[in-house]
Amino acid sequence: MKNLPALKIIEELEKLFPEAKGELNSRNTYELCVAVILSAQSTDVSVNQVTPALFEAYPTLESLAKAELNDVESYIARLGLYRAKAKNIIGFAQVVIERFDGVIPSSMEDLTSLPGVGRKCANVIQGECFHLPSLAVDTHVSRIAKRLGLAYQKDSVAVIERKLKKKLPKEKWTKAHHQMIFFGRYLCQARKPRCYRCPFVEHCHEKNKNLIA
Repeated sequence: MKNLPALKIIEELEKLFPEAKGELNSRNTYELCVAVILSAQSTDVSVNQVTPALFEAYPTLESLAKAELNDVESYIARLGLYRAKAKNIIGFAQVVIERFDGVIPSSMEDLTSLPGVGRKCANVIQGECFHLPSLAVDTHVSRIAKRLGLAYQKDSVAVIERKLKKKLPKEKWTKAHHQMIFFGRYLCQARKPRCYRCPFVEHCHEKNKNLIA
């Protein structure tokens, strides 16, 4: 079975999801960053359900930095890991104020130094808030990359990110990230993929462990 080139895959995804974009609701960089931190191991839908009340209570970095942990927990209690996430978003606000004079940084090094912000979150923030070329690898992107022969089954998230960035031109990174997420979310799901609608079904490595990356 021959692997499709990454660019060919992205061309097909462009036909399927030309309007693919981030689905976390936010009105500014502060809100987007908090929403991204909250989205770890939670769906965008569930995050969007809790953030309106959260941002009404804490509309700024400064207000969140001064918040009581128990109060923040009460707003996000329906999310998984909500206690850790409440601690992280308060810490995020505090560190941005203390170390960066209240200005959310844009570099990968600075972003990943913030509480609750790993490399995946930082990539999302760079692409969505600062319009920098970025390619965040979440569970959807990882699954698609492995099924379509763009990565090995054993590859870590960091390795998959490097491989995808090498295979795709920089100007396509951010859009490709969203399109792969849409493909994984709405067609190529983990448990019950809709293979009958998939343009890549003949190239899928789901049952083939000898991937060529």
